[in-house]
Amino acid sequence: MARSNKTDKQASIHRRHFLAAGAVSLAGAATMNARAEEAESDETPSVVRPPEGRRILLSCKLGMIPKELDGRKLSLVERLGMASEAGFDGVDFDQAGEWTPEQARDAVRESGVFVHNAINHAHWSKRLTSANEAERAEGRANIEHCIRVSHAAGGSGVLIVVGRGSDGTAEEVNARAKQEIKKLLPLATALGQMILIENVWNQMHYVHDGPNNQTPDAFIEFVDSFNSPWVGMYYDIGNHWKYGQPGDWIRAFGRRCVKLDAKGFSRAEDKFTDIGEGDLPWDQVRQALDDIGFTGWATAEVGGGNVERLTVVRKQMEKAFGL
Repeated sequence: MARSNKTDKQASIHRRHFLAAGAVSLAGAATMNARAEEAESDETPSVVRPPEGRRILLSCKLGMIPKELDGRKLSLVERLGMASEAGFDGVDFDQAGEWTPEQARDAVRESGVFVHNAINHAHWSKRLTSANEAERAEGRANIEHCIRVSHAAGGSGVLIVVGRGSDGTAEEVNARAKQEIKKLLPLATALGQMILIENVWNQMHYVHDGPNNQTPDAFIEFVDSFNSPWVGMYYDIGNHWKYGQPGDWIRAFGRRCVKLDAKGFSRAEDKFTDIGEGDLPWDQVRQALDDIGFTGWATAEVGGGNVERLTVVRKQMEKAFGL
């Protein structure tokens, strides 16, 4: 059966569209290749990546880097650059509340320094465990901001303090914190950001005036209650040496131990110290990290300063973690 003239015309039009589309595709590909070559030759990287092939990556808190030095205010780009100059692999953006996602993204691109995480210290004043619903909503909004900042900067998570035990009974504060974190999960999941709970002296999930042989069971139960791959632990090694064995805690956390905070602590003097000082058993920490096959970020949380001071902290971390 012969095709109609209409069918012949349609076929001709389709062929012309196909050839035109092919020409546009080739031109587009050439343009993209040219732009890629320009990007490669540009000193400012379009994508910032941390070093590859390292089992443990080292970072410092942004708050450890001064905002002013020798009487001169430093830009965010300059501050990130100081971390790199000191030999850190990246920075934990712990002043996220002061910056927009766009500012964080642009500073990372301009400095070439990787940001792996975000934190907003307002979690102590605007708590998820507060009996005041408006205060909890503000705390949740702060964390949402951190999620967006970390995503824009290229990071993978946010550290949160879930609240304070004095806000109510253990049942009340746990219920409030769980309720608010569950509301955060859709955004965190959409942007690929883990919600990471830090063990702090907030009278939750441990006995504040208790002995030094406590276990992390209550922390583990809290994390597991979400049944979500997007909730884990940002384990502060120094915070609970006063209350338990860090090696045992790390092994118990296992896969839940996603990132680490590093500081020293002296049980003998009952005070925090520089990394490697005090009496914290770093040999047990190293063994436990090996036992669980830990790979990820370890962030210093000690007194900061200029590049010289930051370099000292980085070297202390390398010794403590056996790097």
